Amino acid sequence: MAAPLSVEVEFGGGAELLFDGVKKHQVTLPGQKEPWDIRNLLVWIKKNLLKERPELFMQGDSVRPGILVLINDADWELLGELDYQLQDQDSVLFISTLHGG
Repeated sequence: MAAPLSVEVEFGGGAELLFDGVKKHQVTLPGQKEPWDIRNLLVWIKKNLLKERPELFMQGDSVRPGILVLINDADWELLGELDYQLQDQDSVLFISTLHGG
């Protein structure tokens, strides 16, 4: 069984507005049978942190196009995207690049 993980989850570029305007969240993910990956983290975020309009943050089981995801300041595309296995003390940043004009 995977141990609980402490992870910093941060939202920027306007994405924080979907999370009551709170940019940084220090979260403890509970222990579970399978290791935590970004796919599981997104489900957890949707259930526990997302306050409104999930369609602006998620599309299917991933983030919407236009949301950059950085894991420990590296583009998640370099790290396996949804399959990246989270480590204790990881930092995951979601930045919306979609802006009205």
